[in-house]
Amino acid sequence: MNIEISNVAKLPSRFGMFKVQAFKEDEKEHLVIIKEPYKEPVNIRIHSECLTGDAIGSLKCDCRDQLEESLKFIEKNGGMVIYLRQEGRNIGLFNKINAYNLQDKGLDTIEANHQLGFKTDERTYEIVDFILKYYKIKSINLLTNNPKKLMGLHNVKVAARVPIIIKPNKFNEKYLQTKKNEMGHLLDDNKKA
Repeated sequence: MNIEISNVAKLPSRFGMFKVQAFKEDEKEHLVIIKEPYKEPVNIRIHSECLTGDAIGSLKCDCRDQLEESLKFIEKNGGMVIYLRQEGRNIGLFNKINAYNLQDKGLDTIEANHQLGFKTDERTYEIVDFILKYYKIKSINLLTNNPKKLMGLHNVKVAARVPIIIKPNKFNEKYLQTKKNEMGHLLDDNKKA
């Protein structure tokens, strides 16, 4: 794995004052958003890029809501958001839009990916292990509803899972139900939001 690491810079945001550092892995440039001080176990959110949700505010998913809740959480409690450039569960923006088209025709998110020749979830987390090792982090509280992320980390102890509670909307209810029923996402707490 050939990784280039940027300098650290300050990033004022509407969620608070953070530091940022980029990790370049081949053509993908990942971002670590840091709120100090933090202590072990470190609060960590692994967030995969979602241009339509994160930047445009799509209501078809819960990505932006999860990102914003995570930024609020680490602003208050310290930690990091590791923003991975793995658009559309790592199928890329072009294919994600084609998957959206299939979803418009009635397929769910998994069926659409399969129709396009992809696995349910193409994401990998080796870069996260590298990043956590770089920061000498050995124990984390993982902000996630996704059990695959809990199992995808190999060089760090996951001390606790911190659920991200998001209120569903009429556009993402089917999507969230599919994530829960077909992908095992732990979404029972979302009913309380």
